[in-house]
This record gives sequence, structure tokens and C-alpha cells, in this order.
Amino acid sequence: MKLLNEILQELGISKVNLAKYLGVSRQMIYNYLELESLNKWPKEKKILLFKLLDIEDGSDKALSKIKINSEYIMEVERRLNQSIKDTIELDSIGDLKKLKKEEQQLFSDITYIVKDKLTDDYKKDESVAALQYVYHILQSIDNVNEVKYFLAYISKLTGFTDPNEFAFHEDNQFIFEGIIHSATGLYRHGGASKSKVLEARTRFVQEIERRNEEKLSRTQQLNTVKIQALRELGYPALTDENATEVFEKMAEIESRKV
Repeated sequence: MKLLNEILQELGISKVNLAKYLGVSRQMIYNYLELESLNKWPKEKKILLFKLLDIEDGSDKALSKIKINSEYIMEVERRLNQSIKDTIELDSIGDLKKLKKEEQQLFSDITYIVKDKLTDDYKKDESVAALQYVYHILQSIDNVNEVKYFLAYISKLTGFTDPNEFAFHEDNQFIFEGIIHSATGLYRHGGASKSKVLEARTRFVQEIERRNEEKLSRTQQLNTVKIQALRELGYPALTDENATEVFEKMAEIESRKV
């Protein structure tokens, strides 16, 4: 399973997209990847994964034969994106019937607020930006515990939740809330000027930029090769019809650098 995790990471497949592809929740993906072997996965999910990675079985021998290059990455990405697109088109609101009554109500309440914000012209741009951030939060909520702690803090601060309620890791949440409240207290009462936090803010930006550069370097390199291949072949975009030819041209372009 360690080898599979390494392959998925090298391919740049996020837990969110893998969950969409397999038709399960993000939490279920984490559960699957913590199992001892692929043999313990549900049969239909194993078959889907084998199809995505183009392997016959999930043995270490089969996984170790995978050659991760630009052509393989593009093939996997194309299969993944097409499958997700087809799944979204087939999804229906009827799936909500599987949820508990209180979960359906929560979904309804969230949907109503989102719709209300998007249809109200008052500060429309700000509402769209805020909802975009909410979407990003939902995408990262399973990977960054502090996101959940911060949401709990806001809920308590605005009076929706008892301040002594801890839905997550109590000790960590307790410490986080204390630190955040001290920081926001300084902000609200003018205890921190822009000049005083400039150094910390600069480190914050530098850390994010460094992390993004590491994440995007591989993708940027691959996109450069893809664009060059499309240009040399005279195609405006990658399609199912020209994919094989484009992949072959990408492999040729990369071989020129050797």
C-alpha cells in the first residue's frame, strides 16, 4: 500500500479527485489507503483503480512495473477527468435520500444560503470570493486539522456553539482556540500595527510560495511539453481522438533532452 500511495502522490492525484473517481467519500479514501493491501478493497473499487492505473492487479510486482513519465501521467489524467465528468453528469439529487434527516436539513440550509448569496447583487463580488474560500476550506478540511479548529472557533465566537464543546481533538482544539483568540484580540484592539507584523507576514508569503513552487514545478514542466507537442502537431487542444499521437510526440520531445 505504501507503493500505491507513492505512485498516487507522484501522479499528482488528489484524495478529492480519487474519491470522485471511485464514487466514495474522501474519508473512505483515507480508510482504503490505510488498509494492508489492495486485496482488502471492495472488488468494484479495485477494478476501477486498476483501470485508472492501467494494471492487471494490485500486487507490488504490477505496481513496480509502472513507468511514470509524461505520457503515462497524461493518460491517467485523461481517464480520471473523463470518468469524473461522466460521474457528475449521472449524479442526481436523489442521492440525498441516503442521508439522515438532520444531514438533509443541513445540506438544504447550506444550499439556501449559498444560493441567496449568489443571487443577491449586494456586494456580489465579495460574496463570490468568500464562497470560493469556503469551497477551498471544504477541500482541505480532511488534510489540515487547524481548518476544523478554526471553524469551531468562529462558531463559538458568533454564539452558535457552546465555548466548552469540543467536537475534535480536545487538547489541540483548546490550545488553538486560545492562541487564535489572543491574536484576534490584538487585531481588534489595535495591539498590532502593520509594521509590527510585516516580518511574520513576509515569512507567511514566502512559505506559501515555496510550497506552491514545489507542487507546481512538475505540472508546469509537463504542461510545457504538452503545449509544445500540440503546437508541433498543429492541434489546438488535447482530445480523445489525438491523445495517442500527442503522447507519442511528448515522449519524443522529452527524449530530445536526453
